[in-house]
Amino acid sequence: QVRLVESGGGLVQAGGSLRLSCAASGSIFSINTMGWYRQGTGKERELVASITSGGSTNYANSVEGRSTISRDNAKNTVYLQMNSLKPEDTGVYYCNAVLRTWNGLYNYWGQGTQVTVSS
Repeated sequence: QVRLVESGGGLVQAGGSLRLSCAASGSIFSINTMGWYRQGTGKERELVASITSGGSTNYANSVEGRSTISRDNAKNTVYLQMNSLKPEDTGVYYCNAVLRTWNGLYNYWGQGTQVTVSS
């Protein structure tokens, strides 16, 4: 069984910073892309940032230049450093991983962590 466990969310004032972490555990052969998505109230879930196993990154325009995604392949962990946070960054942040287990390639989600940015 595979689990993605997020941590690091919370309440922060506008202009502040947060660092999210997501650790994957279980019967994992390899992990391809890992990423972070967020969902604001009444909004659809959207990609924030992603990173491949080789380290190539992709960012949403809204966070480009303010956020950095990284990963530690030895720990099966992905991080999202967010700076200069804005109230519109508020939402539930979900970790995502495309990974290979013994019976195939699957897309997994974490349970989500709340990020609230106050103005």
